[in-house]
Amino acid sequence: MPVQVIQRRSRGFICVNAHPEGCRKNVERQIKTVSAAAKPARKRPASVLVIGASTGYGLASRISAAWGIGAKTLGVFLERPPEGNKTATAGFYNTAAFHKFAKRDGLLAASMNADAFSDEAKRSAADAIRKVFGKIDLVIYSLATPKRTDPKTGKLHNSTLKPIGQQYTNKTVELDSEKVTEVTIPPANEQEIADTVAVMGGADWQQWIEMLLAGNLIAENARTLAYSYIGPEMTWPIYRDGTIGMAKKHLEDTAHELDVMLKKKLGGEARIAVCKAIVTQASAAIPVVPLYMSILFRVMKQKGLDEGAIEQMQRLFFDFLAGGTQPKFDDAGRIRLDDREMKSEVQSEVSALWPRVTTENLRELSDFAGFQREFRSLFGFEVEGVDYSAAVETQVSW
Repeated sequence: MPVQVIQRRSRGFICVNAHPEGCRKNVERQIKTVSAAAKPARKRPASVLVIGASTGYGLASRISAAWGIGAKTLGVFLERPPEGNKTATAGFYNTAAFHKFAKRDGLLAASMNADAFSDEAKRSAADAIRKVFGKIDLVIYSLATPKRTDPKTGKLHNSTLKPIGQQYTNKTVELDSEKVTEVTIPPANEQEIADTVAVMGGADWQQWIEMLLAGNLIAENARTLAYSYIGPEMTWPIYRDGTIGMAKKHLEDTAHELDVMLKKKLGGEARIAVCKAIVTQASAAIPVVPLYMSILFRVMKQKGLDEGAIEQMQRLFFDFLAGGTQPKFDDAGRIRLDDREMKSEVQSEVSALWPRVTTENLRELSDFAGFQREFRSLFGFEVEGVDYSAAVETQVSW
């Protein structure tokens, strides 16, 4: 088995390798965070399906379900395993660590490394649920991927990050050069909008729920949640009002349709949970957003308000899904976990700093160093307590 010293290799917002020990430490830290805050639940989802379970909010949801409320979990994701001297993806190592700790703590967990968009993955998940879980009490939909092959048509759709109607110009930061520059993005055409909605909208989420309902695999009063983001107006042209925003609006429309369906058939519920901005490979790829987040982190940390993915999901599970407390809903019925980010005093400070930030004062006026550290830690690098000069085993499994 390959044992090697792994040094980070990245370009822009893409890290091309991952560190298994760093990923293991990240998962362990999240488990400790949830375990330390766990409290008796008034109602507990016994079995949880997480679609997109290997990184970000999906992984944090799975950890919160397992160690927070003792739920059985099935995770579905698509990650590259190790091959020869080539490392696996971070999500693969995260899942291996998840299973190691779940086995240690006597938690039932199953995982499927498959294309969640495919009919085959849905059939395999249905078989696993039928044999191992019985019925699912909670379905979390947390997929973040740039492309999707429609199982009905066989057509490949690629998402884009573009404004709609007119080009958009604003400041951004280049992750490699650390330069604050101006970026201009041309508007999307109709096909690009449609493709982005096909990838990141609610079509696949609906197919999962309809498949589970048809197989009688969803429990009475079950819930399903999908995650979204709104953010401040400065990011809306590229996000909320852009191609991604059109996909998110489709996701929200799907939530309303699923809510009606689940209420009628099982007394269940479908909701969108709007989360805070966090560093993910997807968010790092969106122009303007990394600079906004760097400034946001500085402000929120100074005010003691900052949260990562695990703190957000811990709050969602403990205060709402298992705690019996009503969360904050907006007029559209969405759960607002971004309430701290969107506080007026936070956003006013971010807005005041935004025009002042330049390449020269980037580290002084923002927490770009924290953004970089969080981005690299996604792949297991710059994680506290890891000796990166030591050789590690890259061939791991669960």
